[in-house]
Amino acid sequence: MLTMFVFYTTMSIKTYCFSIIAIGIQSVLGFSVNAQESAAYPKVVTDSRPQNHICEEKFLLINGIEQWVTIKGNPSKPVILFLHGGPGSVMSPYSDHIYKQLENDFIVVQWDQRGAGRTFGKSAPVELTKEYLLSNALTIDQMAADGIALTEHLCKQLKKEKIILFGTSWGSALGVTIATKRPDLYYAYVGHSQIVNPDRDDLLYNNVMQVVQKSNDTASLNKLIAIGKPPYDRARTVGQLWKIVKKYEKENSTPAPQSWFIEDSTYNNRKDEKDREDGDDYSFVNFVGDKQLGVSSMRSSINFLINNTNFQLPVYFIQGEEDILTPKESTRAYFDKLKAPKKRYFLLPKTAHGFNQSVVDTQYKIFKSISAL
Repeated sequence: MLTMFVFYTTMSIKTYCFSIIAIGIQSVLGFSVNAQESAAYPKVVTDSRPQNHICEEKFLLINGIEQWVTIKGNPSKPVILFLHGGPGSVMSPYSDHIYKQLENDFIVVQWDQRGAGRTFGKSAPVELTKEYLLSNALTIDQMAADGIALTEHLCKQLKKEKIILFGTSWGSALGVTIATKRPDLYYAYVGHSQIVNPDRDDLLYNNVMQVVQKSNDTASLNKLIAIGKPPYDRARTVGQLWKIVKKYEKENSTPAPQSWFIEDSTYNNRKDEKDREDGDDYSFVNFVGDKQLGVSSMRSSINFLINNTNFQLPVYFIQGEEDILTPKESTRAYFDKLKAPKKRYFLLPKTAHGFNQSVVDTQYKIFKSISAL
């Protein structure tokens, strides 16, 4: 199951941490990558990649915890590190369906971030409790440190001077943080559905309210009235608002092929499914915060219009015209304000917050232009 902040055009929007909230209530609530690798998950090898291509799937010890990383593609080509959204919405189970052709021209690196997917599952608790949440808080600084450490490892292992950095939704918040901290490691930063100031639920509420009223959607209108205007102190309430947003984005955008979001057979098992679901819930609560559970909000510290406007590398934004969650008005204002050696903004029609063919085609176009520099 995937949260709103990524593949959200195709998947059901999170029970939205409903499970983690329920569990919590019922319970009463230095940069380093170790070269030693733990054994990978069992894998059925049915790979059709060319023999000279790299195909590695393994855990790496990054800043004290084992994190799942896949490295696939042509070893002579540039490296792209993909930062998934969510936080918690991993791309690794779906990458072969979406990006296998990209591997002819690049090395595609997918990383299950701290708190997500197989990385979460490697040391997951038996039960997600309030105590676990409080003692295992996620922070954007820690996750950025993980991303930088992983990048340094990739450059060393793959013998590359720099790599390309791509972030989608939550991954774009992580991407901006990483790119502005260590621009020397990257040829360029590419942001999709770029987060700017994600703590503004009031703007999101007002925007979706206008859309709902214009559509004469009584059911959604009643839900919006019932949850009331922000600010919200429960993650559950934020999830309810985002569910309505998802509905309207889906109606007004061209969907991705359904085949993109079928898990690779390696990930199609109950353990992986549970790790993705629980990691999703854990990460979502950390992102939006929950007063009753005592969990602080990661997003409250993010305001790139104030804190991250100077880039020392090229910057590219991919924006869906029908994106309500990270709307074009917000990303365009940030794009216009930021300073970079080179910057370009791609506005895609019939595209919302998630992926579709237009997004992937634009990614390829941008990646190729960067590799040609």
